[in-house]
Amino acid sequence: MAAARLTIDLDAIAANWRALAAMNRGETGAVVKADAYGLGAARVAPALMAAGTRSFFVALAEEGAALRAALGPLPRIFVFSGLMPGEAPLIRAANLIPLLNSQAQVDEAKALAAALGGPLSVGLQLDTGMNRLGMEPPDLSALLSAPDGLAGLDLALVMSHLACADEPDHPMNAAQREAFLAMTAHPALSRVPRSLGATGGVLLGPDFHFDMTRPGVGLYGGLPFAEARPVITLEAPIVQVREVAEGEVVGYGAAWRADAPRRIATISVGYADGLHRALSAGFTAWLGAAPLPSAGRVSMDLITLDVTQCPEAREGAFVTLLGPGQGVDDLAAKAGTIGYEILTSLGARYARRYTGGD
Repeated sequence: MAAARLTIDLDAIAANWRALAAMNRGETGAVVKADAYGLGAARVAPALMAAGTRSFFVALAEEGAALRAALGPLPRIFVFSGLMPGEAPLIRAANLIPLLNSQAQVDEAKALAAALGGPLSVGLQLDTGMNRLGMEPPDLSALLSAPDGLAGLDLALVMSHLACADEPDHPMNAAQREAFLAMTAHPALSRVPRSLGATGGVLLGPDFHFDMTRPGVGLYGGLPFAEARPVITLEAPIVQVREVAEGEVVGYGAAWRADAPRRIATISVGYADGLHRALSAGFTAWLGAAPLPSAGRVSMDLITLDVTQCPEAREGAFVTLLGPGQGVDDLAAKAGTIGYEILTSLGARYARRYTGGD
């Protein structure tokens, strides 16, 4: 089967970063974890760096090491998971900045600093109510009150993460901001840059910006940044077109039955490529301006579409599943999920093409 095509617009990613940076009163970083949300960090991050990004965020030290190889020595690379056992050589070799989440990670960082014979650049991640990662208030207080609390460590950033930033009126936002202010009021942290907001935090306004924001999904065209430029176009070829008589069924489970004579096109993409089986409930693809409703269940490699009203549908033609008229969040809504999951699920079988970024 011919490969489906995934086109990634690097200029749109850079434009989205610049738009978010223009809203921000401090530094604007970029989150490129999970291989830049599935779009390829080795291509995305250099485009962001060319646009002005100087601080990048990844989830794992291994991701950070790969990013360092792609970007060279200039930018700062922060690691959300901190410093895990056995990662000290990787942190050191790739010059990564672990965002420490616990006293155990602080102790590990101190041991690495001692081995290096000088200060180690680190950050602190604080839990302001999300109960996922970071030091809670008693842990932070104990660390900062200890005589050797931060000895050997050069604090580059103190951060936390908002749980409900995509809901501007949610009371959790203000509560987390107040908790963050209280936790970072300690004199030992008075000169350390602070970061609270990702994409949603940027959109909440200056009270949530602090010294740095770190947008992620908004760079890639996802909500809550509704004004983002579309970043990806996903097209799949029609493998076969057939005539289906009234009463005949299509696909697994005989779940779709023709209510009249229909033309059915089969395209070479499926849930193995990130088009979730939950889309079997119904979605629309496009051939030019013609809508092509799905017909039957999404299978591993194939999806069937009703092309009765589209005489241009023929074998070899490419239909569009993601593009300016149907973004990742639109498709996610049909699948009962979020745009993040659609982005990060896009598979390895696509013929990937990058535009812009020169």
